[in-house]
Amino acid sequence: MASHELGHVLEEIPARRGKTISYKGLTLLSRVDPVAQGERLAAEVEPREFTLYLCPSPLYGYGLSVLLPKLPPNSAILCIEGDEALLELSSRALEDLLQKSRGESSGRQGGPALILAAAASPEELCTLVQKVYGKRFFRRLELLRLGGGWQLLPDLYKNIEEALQKEINLEWSNAMTLIRLGRLYSRNLIRNLALLDRSQWLETLDYGSAPVLALGAGPSLDAMLDDLAAHSGGSIPGPQDRPYKIICADTCLPALNERELVPDLVVALESQFWNLRAFSGAQGRHISAALDVSALPRSSRVLSGTRYLFSTPWTELNLLSRLADSALLPESIMPLGSVGLNVVALALAKSRGPIICSGLDFSFTIDAYHARSTPGHIDAARTTDRFKSLFNTAAVFREGSYSTLSKTGIPVRSDPALRSYRELFEREFGGNTRLADVYGPGLPLGIPTISSAEAYERLIGEGKEKSSPEEINPPKDQGQITEALIDFCTKEKNALLTMKDMLTGTITFDKNRLEELLDYADYLWAHFPECAGAAGQRPSSEDTNFLKRVRVEIDPFLVLWNLSLRDLEEKSPSYS
Repeated sequence: MASHELGHVLEEIPARRGKTISYKGLTLLSRVDPVAQGERLAAEVEPREFTLYLCPSPLYGYGLSVLLPKLPPNSAILCIEGDEALLELSSRALEDLLQKSRGESSGRQGGPALILAAAASPEELCTLVQKVYGKRFFRRLELLRLGGGWQLLPDLYKNIEEALQKEINLEWSNAMTLIRLGRLYSRNLIRNLALLDRSQWLETLDYGSAPVLALGAGPSLDAMLDDLAAHSGGSIPGPQDRPYKIICADTCLPALNERELVPDLVVALESQFWNLRAFSGAQGRHISAALDVSALPRSSRVLSGTRYLFSTPWTELNLLSRLADSALLPESIMPLGSVGLNVVALALAKSRGPIICSGLDFSFTIDAYHARSTPGHIDAARTTDRFKSLFNTAAVFREGSYSTLSKTGIPVRSDPALRSYRELFEREFGGNTRLADVYGPGLPLGIPTISSAEAYERLIGEGKEKSSPEEINPPKDQGQITEALIDFCTKEKNALLTMKDMLTGTITFDKNRLEELLDYADYLWAHFPECAGAAGQRPSSEDTNFLKRVRVEIDPFLVLWNLSLRDLEEKSPSYS
């Protein structure tokens, strides 16, 4: 049998058992016994739980019938084919195996043991896997080569493998973050609800076409601020005297304070108490801040400028959906994991002008991990003694740290976490024509690099041509928000009280009602190890161990709902 594909003949050649394939100048299977070849390769595969086996160009699928029966019920094989003619061939050859796998999928965890898909873009295949098997299902990815078809499109298959591996790693990394911090995010959210009626929502902020300088706290920030001050005649003007805006990460604030530089907006995401170090020396300063509703509540009380609230949904929660349905959830910003990335996202959303980035380095050197005067730099200086130097050898030589080249071509250090943020930056913002990065020792970001002098000219020139007064959309009615929040918090508190009474035997146990309450108050268990990042999946109400852990969570959250209710009722006109 032969077919034509872009002028290349696909020839199927009989062998001792099965057939081999000659295509595009390559023989893709053994000429002697391709069936034995596939079965031998499949027999060498160690079946592992929660593993996705990626099989590029399966061809006839020789060996799959040997491997499939050995797979645990929570593992699967994803066959992909990037060549149209070979995809048609594999679809015919694997039809029976695919049909059998679909028929047996009801008794398996996640989805069918075998699927065949066109090798489209890596992003599309990641979406397919998540759609079929759900989030955070697989724990690892293993490559399965049963023939030589992968050699036709090696780069495509390599990119898909890397994308799937990164997606699995990211899902589990997010899950680990939720396990560690998910409870804290929910607690901070409940306490910050009492701020909604006395804060501007981020959607009311509009910088028009003004240029924006978006700042992170990397080592390159120092040189950029020094150069900008020099270009400005010795010092950087205040907000009222410059035609551009400055949005910075909260960790930048001490470095800016040292230079008596007032930003237009400080962005805070951190939920933990140690983040207060970033606000050292800023108590009472008239600086506006944009705070995530899950950020540390104390952070919102340091600065005296306008307070804007936004949300970065950290996981799927019915609580967040109810807030949104009640018009009580501020504008949502994509959770990017890094305050520096969120600074850029906010700059792009709040201004239609050019955005100049600096201090977003995602790299470090032995003597510089952060800009001067930032919390990390101050801690290093404070702990320096005759036994501990300023050189950050622990970061430089720790496992995973590696050497790479900066935008300037000078060797710097990075690590897997910083590299993932850099890759996320390029994926989200790379190619955006409004963005530029100031030349310095940071990693390339996938956007044009310019000098500090050119950055100054863009900020000043574009600002003079396009500057417009800051536009503030009509604020929310504070009295209405207060009353709506009181109603919302009261309902949430009563739901927890009902669940508590049912679990303690104060009222009659009703399994159906308890299932409803567990789904309703999903923030009680969304951070449990078996639930984190699993798209709302949880054990049933028949799991006694699960219910005991839920019961432990109820009382601390009741305290928080009562505290927020107290704060809101004290501000309510109808409170008596």
